[in-house]
Parts: sequence; C-alpha cells; structure tokens
Amino acid sequence: MNRPIRRVAVLCLVLFGLLLGNGTYLIVVRQDSLNAHAANRRVRDAEFSQDRGAILVGNTPIADTEPTDGRFGYQRVYPEPERYAHVTGWYSYDRARSGLEESYNTELAGTDDSLFARRLVDLVTGRTPEGASVVTTIDPAAQRAAEEALGNRKGAVVALDPRTGAVLATVSHPSYDPNRIASHDIEAANDAYAELAEDPDNPLTNRGVREIYPPGSTFKLVTAAAALEAGREPDSEVDTPAELTLPGTQTTLGNDTDCGDGRVSLDRALQLSCNTAFANLGTELGADALREQAERFGFGTRHLPDLNGAASTFPEDPDPAQTALSAIGQFEVAASPLQMAMVAGAIANDGVVMDPYLVSQVRAPNLSTLRETEPRELGRAMSAENAEQLQQMMVNVVEQGTGTNAQISGVEVGGKTGTAQSDLDRNPYAWFVSAAPVDDPQVAVAVFIEEADIPRNDIAGGRLAAPIAREVTQAVLQ
Repeated sequence: MNRPIRRVAVLCLVLFGLLLGNGTYLIVVRQDSLNAHAANRRVRDAEFSQDRGAILVGNTPIADTEPTDGRFGYQRVYPEPERYAHVTGWYSYDRARSGLEESYNTELAGTDDSLFARRLVDLVTGRTPEGASVVTTIDPAAQRAAEEALGNRKGAVVALDPRTGAVLATVSHPSYDPNRIASHDIEAANDAYAELAEDPDNPLTNRGVREIYPPGSTFKLVTAAAALEAGREPDSEVDTPAELTLPGTQTTLGNDTDCGDGRVSLDRALQLSCNTAFANLGTELGADALREQAERFGFGTRHLPDLNGAASTFPEDPDPAQTALSAIGQFEVAASPLQMAMVAGAIANDGVVMDPYLVSQVRAPNLSTLRETEPRELGRAMSAENAEQLQQMMVNVVEQGTGTNAQISGVEVGGKTGTAQSDLDRNPYAWFVSAAPVDDPQVAVAVFIEEADIPRNDIAGGRLAAPIAREVTQAVLQ
C-alpha cells in the first residue's frame, strides 16, 4: 500500500471513530435532553400517542387519559379542573408540562427506568404501552372545603398532617382549566395559555407553594418559639407600650388591638397579637436568634420539589429597627403558606418538623407499587417542653384572643392570626395558621388572603382567614 492510500485509510478510520464516538455520546449522554427538547416533535408525537398514567386522589383520577379518534390517539383530561389545577398542572403539546405532570412525567409517560421490564414485555407481546399512576396525599374533603371556603378571594390554603408532612389540601385562587391547555387543537391550546399567562390576576401562579409573602403576625409564632428556647416562659413579662419608636429612627409602631401601655405576659401578648411587645422581644433576642429559629422551622430551604416550592426568607443583616419589624413578620420576612403550615405543624408535633410531600405512591399499570413515600423528619425546631407551652399559647389565641373565629365545638384548636402590610398602595394581606386537635394533631392549616373585595379597615386574619381554616379543619376531622 503506497503512502497516499495509507493516509486516506487512516483519515477514514479516524473519521469513522469520531462518527462512532459521536453516536455513542448522543445515545448515552444526550438522549434524555434531546428527547426532552422542545423542538423534538417526534418524541412529543410519540408521547401523545401513549396511554398516559392517571394522577389520583385516593382511587379517583384528577388527571386521566381517554382514547380518541384524532391525530394522537389519546387525550389528557382533568375531571375537576379548577379544584386541582395547581396540583396536576397541565400536559400540553406546545407548552410542555407543569405541576405533577412535569415532576412525574417519565413515570406517567411509561418511560421511567422502573418500567423498563414492562416496556420490553409490551414490545414483545404487542400490548399497548401504559404509564404508571401517581397517588397523591390529598384529602378530597379538605380540598373541597378549602376551595369552597376560599371562594372568589385571591389567595391560597395549604393543609398538612403534622405527624407525617403529607399534604392534605393545597388550593390557589384564581385557578384555571388545564383542559384548555391540553387540547389537541394546538392553536386553541396556545391561545388559552397566552390568555392565562397575560391575565393580571395570574391564575397560573401557585400561591400556596411557589410564592412568598410577608407573613405578618403569624411569624410571631417563630419569635415566641425563639423566646421560649432562650429561657423565657409564657408568663414572662414583655414591655408593651401603646407606641414604640423603632431603634435609631423617628418611626413609631403601634398596636392593632388594645394591649394597654405597660407590660404584659408573653402569653397575653400572643393572644392579643401585640406588635410592640414582639418588636421589643425581637430586639432583645437579636436577628441571629430569630433567623436561626426561622431556619429550624424550614426557612431558607425549598420544600415540596414536586411543585417546585419556593424557599421562605429571613433578612440577612437587618439593623435593630429592621429586626424589630422582622420579629412581627414585616420588613423583608417572606413566607409561603406551605411554610407557615409547617410552622404550625411543627409546634403541634411537639417541635419536630416533617418534610412535606404530595405523592404517597407511584403504581405500575398492574397496580404493583413502584415507589412509596416514607415520612421524613427535617429536624427539631424546638424542645418538646417548649412546643407544648406554645401549643397552649396558640389555644389561648383561639379561645380568648384574636382567633376566636377558628373555634370548633368539642375540638381544641390552636392558632395565630396575621395581617401583613406589603405596599401602602394596596390592601394588607390576611393570614391565619392553626393546628388541631392540640392533644392529637391531625391537621395544620395555613390560609393566606392576598385580596378580598371588602374595605381596607375590615381586612384582618381573624375575620377573613380564620373561618376558612375552621372549615378545612372540620373537613379533615369529620
């Protein structure tokens, strides 16, 4: 073989090696990303031609697939669309997926590694492939009660089992109809998505899990926990002037209830939600103690990744005036309703914070269990002894304080109201968090009202949010 032919042969060998290497790289390394690429219509056509698994509440589908005579063979449907839209999300040809449709896409589509053996059997037998089903932790009665009690108010409700972290209800309003985005009429589906995305009320936004807001006086539970952990007792007295000049400023802070003008016990300050008492307490404890306590409850960490939950925040380096405001849930403190439900739940659970979860099981088409969620502790927010003291303080809030609208006959309910200023040009937010029964906690609830069609002076957590929490609690306990 002469030299030119040898060179050509070597070049061809190198090129063939590069081609083989590139093919191997695409198959082994980039297959998943290429399959998921928005421009890969072949994969989307294949997915839409499969029998996608159901998303279930108990044994009832809240997202299902029906055979059709159209282009794709199967249509994704949502039987109770607006009630569960922020749980299921949507499944769309051009707009991809959201919610559980996104986080459990491979299981629902039947392409997950856990279903590999079944795919081989389907291939050999010619059986139509089916996706796995996803079983949620949602309590349908609690979800219905949350939706109906929230009504047309803009806001959110989240309910948890304090003992396990299982999400019993998560409702965000306004909601939307995912059937419109899932339509096989691609142009109509895209128009529906654009309409929802441009809606100033933001119906696609999951206010319960993915957004954070000033928690107002519900954050006083965190401040009270820090005080108890620092050695104070429920009957320890705190300075409660009628007006407090914030440290280093000329700005004064007042109380929204009659807290007197002197000193009250920590227990009574929580009952009446005394701003000046908790601002003084926050200044005494310091920003570091408040931040550490908040983080022990779960602030600073993303929770519920199934719905892409947002991390709640406490300011990094507040000055004394900002620390005083942070102690009452203002300044740059921001929390999701999910996080505040976790705070109430941890107190009710004797100080132990449970990791919230929304999916209990993933089941194969033959109903065998592919995956099951086990409750998991995130840590201890406070000692059991101090948690029991704070539980009783929350009971006093409901029985003789600002939270009387959350009372349930025959059930001991602990709670905390909150009214938070977000912007002087808009109405305040109304909050309420609760847990019940206190001696055997089965449900912790956070209610957040972003906007209600009532006068500004009538907006208060005890008036607006507490009755909603009561309805959800009753639905779980009945």
